[in-house]
This record gives sequence, C-alpha cells and structure tokens, in this order.
Amino acid sequence: MFSGSIPALVTPFRDGAFDEKAFRRLVDWQIESGSSALVPCGTTGEASTLSNAEHHRVIEVCVEQAAGRVPVIAGCGSNDTMNARLHMNFSRKTGASAALCVAPYYNRPSQEGLIAHFSFLAENSDLPIVLYNVPGRTVTDILPETVCELAARFPGQIIGIKDASGDLSRVTDHRMGIGKEFCQLSGDDELWLPHSAAGGVGCISVSANVAPALCAEFQAAIAANDLARARDLNDRLYPLHYAMFEDASPGPVKYALSRVHDFVSPSVRLPMVECSDAAKKAVDAALEHAGLL
Repeated sequence: MFSGSIPALVTPFRDGAFDEKAFRRLVDWQIESGSSALVPCGTTGEASTLSNAEHHRVIEVCVEQAAGRVPVIAGCGSNDTMNARLHMNFSRKTGASAALCVAPYYNRPSQEGLIAHFSFLAENSDLPIVLYNVPGRTVTDILPETVCELAARFPGQIIGIKDASGDLSRVTDHRMGIGKEFCQLSGDDELWLPHSAAGGVGCISVSANVAPALCAEFQAAIAANDLARARDLNDRLYPLHYAMFEDASPGPVKYALSRVHDFVSPSVRLPMVECSDAAKKAVDAALEHAGLL
C-alpha cells in the first residue's frame, strides 16, 4: 500500500501552540517535492507532548491539506490501548489511509501483551495498521515471530511495519514469515539503502522533512535499480541522517527546517529543548554537504 520517501512530519509550534499555517505550508512543500505519503503525529511530530485535541487537529489538518494527493499514515500509537483506539477511530473518520501504531512505551508489555494490544486495535477499528518497532525509545521489541503472527491473524488489516530496530536481518525474517506483500519501511534513514536491498519498499524518514526532493530522488534511484545513483545520493544525505540525532530529536530537524525555510520555527515543547550549539554546527555542515544551503 505504501512505498517511497515518507516524512515523519514535525509539528510546528509558534508561541507554544500548534502553528497550523506553517504546517499546511510544510505539507504542500513535501508533496510538491515528491514525498509519497505523510506521517503526522509520530515521534518526530512530538505526539507525546500533544493533548488529544491537538493530536487530532494535526491529523485533521494533514489530511485536509494533502487533499488526496498522497496518503496519510496517522500516528495513533499510545501506551494506553484505549487511547490508541480513540486515535485510530478519529483518524479513520478524518480520512487517513492507515494508522502508525508504536509498541506501547514505558509499560514494557511481553510479546503476549503486544499481541493482545495490536489484536484489540485490529478488531476494534477498520483502519489498516502499520506496526512501529523502535525498541530504543519504547524499551519494548516487537520480535519477528510476533510480527508474523499478527500479520497472519489480521491479513489486510495489519499491513506493514516501520522497523527502527537496527537489525536488517528482520527484513528477511518478515519476508520469509509473511510474504512479499507485507509493507516493510525502514525507520532508520542511515539504513534506508541496505534495508531496501533486503526487500524494504521505502522509509518513514526524519531527513525527508528537510530534504524531501533529495530523499524522493534517492528512493526513485533505488526503485530503478540504479545503484550507482542511489549510492551517490546516499553519500550526500548520509551526514544529514546522523546530524538529525546530534541532540535529542526533534530539536535538530526543527533547527534544520528553520535554516531551509523560515516559516518553520525551531521551537519544541518541554521536556524537549532546542538543540545545542554543537548540534547546530553539525546540522549546518550536513546541510551544506547535501547542497541545501
């Protein structure tokens, strides 16, 4: 259902509030630059700092502004199963194409708990689910056998995974255990190229916030099996991928966006703070290396 360069969108703030005007401009720029889908209210979108009303408004604005030009994969994850269902049902009514559902964080459920959590969501919403595995943040790892079991239980409902485990062998584990139709998206920009070689179809990307055209071109080269071009573009983007995490995310990516487009403020919400001077230097160097400044 999904492939290509898919930005995990930042949520712009102005004077502490959601900057809807800036977000609409960001959505338009992303689509015009070749992004193939959009993810509002993910980790990069600071979903954990949004009230439910704000969370829903960000998704609503994204769907409205995209206007069917690209699909919207709404961030619906929560460490509270019932709240995740609330987000999913709202996103379905709004017109989102799928829900990105992170493994419940902080609670540290077992694999049985993960199966129960995602099964409940699949049984209580008809919005397709893209699993999101990022054990470095959630301290919970959705193991390949759990992914395979969920996909087998809910074919057509649990349709893919954004994998940020850093373990590239899982792409093959999922292909062997589920099939080629299961949508595998990298959650790590720096592993986008080898993830694709193993069978992935794209990336839910932080860097694409800042370099949407380059990321879209990179994915097009991969799809065309033009490895030489893909490597060249990967070399241009590689320092940027790491610069986005020189300080706590999304501080660096918001700073980078403010350098590329002045309509996006570098403001983040507590407990996050704007990135350090050292991180800003790394971001500036990476933007120059990529030819974005």
